[in-house]
Amino acid sequence: MEQCAWITGCTRGLGRAMLEGFVKRGWTVAGGARSEAGIAILREEFGGGGHFFAAVDVASDDSVARFYEAGQAAVGVPDLLINNAALMNTPAPLWEVGAEEFGRLLDVNVAGVANMVRRVLPGMIARGTGVVVNFSSGWGRSTSPEVAPYCATKWAVEGLTQALAQELPPGMAAVALNPGIIDTDMLRQAWGDGAAAYESATAWGERAVPMMERLGPRDNGQALTV
Repeated sequence: MEQCAWITGCTRGLGRAMLEGFVKRGWTVAGGARSEAGIAILREEFGGGGHFFAAVDVASDDSVARFYEAGQAAVGVPDLLINNAALMNTPAPLWEVGAEEFGRLLDVNVAGVANMVRRVLPGMIARGTGVVVNFSSGWGRSTSPEVAPYCATKWAVEGLTQALAQELPPGMAAVALNPGIIDTDMLRQAWGDGAAAYESATAWGERAVPMMERLGPRDNGQALTV
């Protein structure tokens, strides 16, 4: 049976790499991201394959509800939900990070995960199978200066995921996944040109997608790293 993966933040970086990897391996993909222009590009490139792409702001429960309703009608309940959408703060000491920027990180990186889970999990539970992968970070298990807001959100994702894992019925799994250090726009925001020393998102995807494809109930509650 053909499997279905839902991926947020799918137009660039790791999200785009995962999308391409799952499509290549025969999965049906539902992808969401904030960029209408980016979604239009995905529809042009992959729209003929039975996939589904739509703009969504994961920080808005109403937006997520519309996204899920349309996606579920188009491709069905996912076998794998990948909560990848996230923001990085502009590097600065915590006391210099404005309340609006800090709040937006919480809304996207933490509430956005909960919003997707709230909509997607009931269908998975009714079917009795499904895996949720919540993207964490090395900064969800350690800290560095000038990225305190981002660290806070990813530490929250780790705790949220472990608690969710304890709530799931048998046959399902929730996993926090640290992707490792990859040359992405987000890493360049934090490290500048130093990000170029690390592997590309495309190369990362070639390792990460097969790993995620193998996830199952035995992995429930694990904090994994690609």
